[in-house]
Amino acid sequence: MMSEQIIIEPSLLSADFANLGAAAREAEAADVKAIQIDVMDGQFVPNLCFGPGIVAALRPLVKIKLDIHLMIDEPERYLEEFAQAGADRLIVHQEACTHLHRTLSKIANLGLEVGVTINPGTSIEAIEEVLDLVDIVQIMTVNPGFGGQSFINSQLNKIRRLKEILRQRGRNIPIGVDGGVNAKTAPLAVEAGATMLVAGSSAYNSKLPLAQNLEILYQEIARVNSVKEPANSYA
Repeated sequence: MMSEQIIIEPSLLSADFANLGAAAREAEAADVKAIQIDVMDGQFVPNLCFGPGIVAALRPLVKIKLDIHLMIDEPERYLEEFAQAGADRLIVHQEACTHLHRTLSKIANLGLEVGVTINPGTSIEAIEEVLDLVDIVQIMTVNPGFGGQSFINSQLNKIRRLKEILRQRGRNIPIGVDGGVNAKTAPLAVEAGATMLVAGSSAYNSKLPLAQNLEILYQEIARVNSVKEPANSYA
């Protein structure tokens, strides 16, 4: 029996871009505590998407956390802008930061939650020296840049290794996964040790309302893993 609370964060990358405000409000109405906003620069990843202006536009519309995933080169150039726009958490890529320790420290000094993430081809060892600085580690289970990709199963062992490293250090922080999360893969990620799942097309789609899609994910996680009362909240 698992005791961790499992959090699902809908990703606005899969929402209707013409109605992002409505998508954010739909998430809040579904009792979601946070949404993830993917920022892409066309250089670190082969796509362009969102920016501080989107964060600033959404901030007055909802009270839920705005979790900003910076898929951009040299993210340290824009940390203050996102903080001023209303971000609650900034997640940066190890691969995009020349001075990762400095960047993470700067996020903390801005009063925001600190997150680090790594691509499928990057080992856990690349971030071991900064684990004491972060509030969450996010494992990319697809190569970043586009929604709707398939979950890379080899990343499950990476999640397990990270969980063991955090246990040895006495660090009880969320392990997030981002990419290819659906009713089949979400239970696998949770079994491996993930406690925060970013859901894109399995959350926002034309088949069902967001709340029903999230309920399906939670129910499947509970069914497969016997998770006791999965809760979409930060403990």
